[in-house]
Amino acid sequence: MAAESAEPIERWTAKRRVTLVVSLLKGETSVAEAARLHGLTVAENALRTRQKDEDAVKDEQIKKLKQKIGDRVLDNDILREALKPYHLDRKTSDA
Repeated sequence: MAAESAEPIERWTAKRRVTLVVSLLKGETSVAEAARLHGLTVAENALRTRQKDEDAVKDEQIKKLKQKIGDRVLDNDILREALKPYHLDRKTSDA
């Protein structure tokens, strides 16, 4: 049996896949550990039925980051408007 486990298994049979998934669901092993043991990559995109190409993934990330920046700009604008009645002098300090 030790000689069999030393050789890399080339084929992913249905039984082998089910065993791996069940061990993941039971929490016996983590996804990262299972991937490392079986020479697989851990990627969300790999779990999709229709995988996105790299450009689509980058475009999606850029869109999310631009949305975050826009939210921060709006927050800053709201804070500036809220502070206007106080006429803070930026040249003076408390020291």
